[in-house]
Amino acid sequence: VAEALLVEAAHQSRSPLKMLTIAATQATAFAGAVTAVPKIMPTMMARGKVVAEPEFCYGLPGGKNILGEFDPAGFTKGKTQAEVYRYREAELTHGRVSMLASLGFLVQEKFHPLFSGDGGPAIDQIPQLPPWLWLVLTVGIGAAEFTRIRKGWAPLDENGKAETALRDGYFPGDLAFDPLNIAPEDPEEFALMQEKELSHCRLAMIAASGFLAQEAVSGQTWGTWWGDASF
Repeated sequence: VAEALLVEAAHQSRSPLKMLTIAATQATAFAGAVTAVPKIMPTMMARGKVVAEPEFCYGLPGGKNILGEFDPAGFTKGKTQAEVYRYREAELTHGRVSMLASLGFLVQEKFHPLFSGDGGPAIDQIPQLPPWLWLVLTVGIGAAEFTRIRKGWAPLDENGKAETALRDGYFPGDLAFDPLNIAPEDPEEFALMQEKELSHCRLAMIAASGFLAQEAVSGQTWGTWWGDASF
């Protein structure tokens, strides 16, 4: 009888708050990994809030074409904005040079009024250039590169280094060079023109490589190779 009275008194002494606490503890004890905080939080979560993934190439042009957001090798994956901007600056620079090179392969093999060429493959005409033209090319290329570096590349410190390759606020490829004033003022049209330029740059890099390989292997101009020696 005494033991029964003690058990009854112990049950009556428990407050509702204590009973709720015990119940809550028992309920969550069986939740296991469902309610446990994972050791590695998803990258999309930050302090309980969903963080949006950055745009493809941080919003740079190049994702609105037939290939879409094309980066099969993952060059831009995990890269900072400064690194992606530096990649795009290099891509545009090589692409613009390749467009001029592709046009040169089509034209200069038969049309070179400034000097007497041998009329053969362009790769064989380079050693035939007169010295004064080499000087003009060197000065012209140096001036173009100096302008690009001055506008887009970050200045060096006393140790000859820079924290980032490009200047803050510089948009890759934007050298403010538009002598024919063909850049549209409408933002959407300008973005479309940037997409077109980048597509042409990429195609030109492939084309220039093909011209070089074809002439180096065959020793003939592209016209002669395809059966028309008039080119």
